[in-house]
Amino acid sequence: MTEEMHCYENANAEWLNGILKQEYGLGCSFRRKKQALAATDEAMFLYNTKRPHLSLNYETPEKMHRKIA
Repeated sequence: MTEEMHCYENANAEWLNGILKQEYGLGCSFRRKKQALAATDEAMFLYNTKRPHLSLNYETPEKMHRKIA
């Protein structure tokens, strides 16, 4: 999941995977691929638009992108 196969980048990817599994229910099994894809889309939408991030001073990524643009 990393660009340069660097162990520090892998830690960030694993951290994000953990959030998606624990907070957004993506750690469960799905009956259909379509259900899994829909749940992933919804989780990513919520992560980027509704979840405040400590590293962004409790702003959402979407809001920070709008401020920068």
